[in-house]
Amino acid sequence: MESFFHFLSVIPIWVYIIVLLLAIALRDIFQKKHTIQHNFPLVGHFRYLIETIGPELRQYIVANNREELPFNRRQRSWIYASSKKENNYQGFGTDQDMTEPGYVLIKPAMLPYQLPVSHPHHVINAKDPNHYTIPSAKVIGEYHSRKRPYRPRSIVNVSAMSFGSLSARAIESLNKGSFEFGNYHNTGEGGLSPYHQYGADIVFNMGTSYFGVRDDDGNFVMEKLVRMTESKPAVRLIELKLSQGAKPGKGGVLPASKITEEIAEIRQVPLGKDIVSPPYHSAFSGVRGMVDFIEQMAAETGLPVGIKSAVGKTDMWEELADIMVETGKGPDFITIDGGEGGTGAAPPSFADHVSLPLVFAFSTVYKIFQKRNLTDKITFIASGKLGLPAQAIMAFSMGADVINVAREAMMAIGCIQAQTCHTNRCPTGIATNNKWLEAGIDPALKSARFRNYVQTFSKEIIELTHAAGYEHPCQFGMNDIDISMGDNNKTVPLADNYGYLKSIVPYSGIDALLECKHLGGRKKAAPATA
Repeated sequence: MESFFHFLSVIPIWVYIIVLLLAIALRDIFQKKHTIQHNFPLVGHFRYLIETIGPELRQYIVANNREELPFNRRQRSWIYASSKKENNYQGFGTDQDMTEPGYVLIKPAMLPYQLPVSHPHHVINAKDPNHYTIPSAKVIGEYHSRKRPYRPRSIVNVSAMSFGSLSARAIESLNKGSFEFGNYHNTGEGGLSPYHQYGADIVFNMGTSYFGVRDDDGNFVMEKLVRMTESKPAVRLIELKLSQGAKPGKGGVLPASKITEEIAEIRQVPLGKDIVSPPYHSAFSGVRGMVDFIEQMAAETGLPVGIKSAVGKTDMWEELADIMVETGKGPDFITIDGGEGGTGAAPPSFADHVSLPLVFAFSTVYKIFQKRNLTDKITFIASGKLGLPAQAIMAFSMGADVINVAREAMMAIGCIQAQTCHTNRCPTGIATNNKWLEAGIDPALKSARFRNYVQTFSKEIIELTHAAGYEHPCQFGMNDIDISMGDNNKTVPLADNYGYLKSIVPYSGIDALLECKHLGGRKKAAPATA
């Protein structure tokens, strides 16, 4: 035996390498699973390697600054720089084709809005790090006389992202950053987790599985919702999710392999069993039943209740508006989710083809309610790639009162757009339950970066607003934005392109908003951590 090992030790290393390569080549030839490897032994492996790292190659080497989707390198760089308080300017003018179809052009006033010298909320160098918070011009729930109406302290907020879809540390980072800035944080349909409870105002998002407020059979339980809202005063709104931009009309699947004891407890689901969310609600039937359900939840909890939906066919939207005129009842807010949105996994057929993009979706719904003089009774919330200043201004010009951001918020805390959210292998630890990957997130650092992002974002929104001659984004109208029509060398106002004028939002100055007794947002002291 000793002589055998001595024999092996004197064999040159290159012989071992050749033997190993021959073994791999023989394995490739005789296997039947991969044709490329069979036809091209050894060399065929490089095809799969290159395919694996293809997105990274395109992202960092091949694609130019404006070429990638969903977010190009220039957009991501602005978010990253803003979150780190680095230089987010660009030099030597724009590198975009300003004549391309759909290009947004904001019209500045000849003389911009003049800031009151004594107004601390407008001083660019104010000592208050929270001074760029822009309150909503509308109080949610005021028209329907809810017991606890709510004015969002910020017009920029965190959209629905569930614990389970996002890691615990990612949710914690977003909530702590939201508390520091003053914006609200939407739970997503996965239930109210401890990681959503670090001080920020909460929007409780309730989907078809009623996670956290259900019985063992998945039926909605009103008593659980009431107990939750009474014991968690940070919950300020209830959002009934009808559908989302990435996969409207399709329920989600939570594989048994991803259900930990903690997730099972939060969502109130069994361990070891796939949880399939139906595409429809079981707590009500039809549009009129939905309105009754909304009124029941509002009456029992005292909170404003709204709906979130993607948009396609309009008949049920028309029915909802008619019922609101007839009864004086209905949602306090409507969140319109554009088809281009989506932080979670979805079949390509749904993500690419089902539901309208935000500009068409929002304009379609807004006109339905405007026709019936209902726009002053509803707060309109928009989401779908609005986490960049020009896109946000366009949404406000079309009638949005508040915007939600999701993927941009993820980027602010480190997302690199690897597009592996559906694999549980997110390299930044944000969209995964893998504890090793998640451990790379420092909530203290990432919460500060989210706060920096939303503060810089709000700062640029208000600066663009002032450039257009206004004090608050709610004053923007459909004629303040032009859209490039492309090859015909023409631009047209939003009003001409979408066929309506935004309703005037009552506004009496920033002081009145900041003094509102229903104003939510950052409190004087953070609560005990969850």
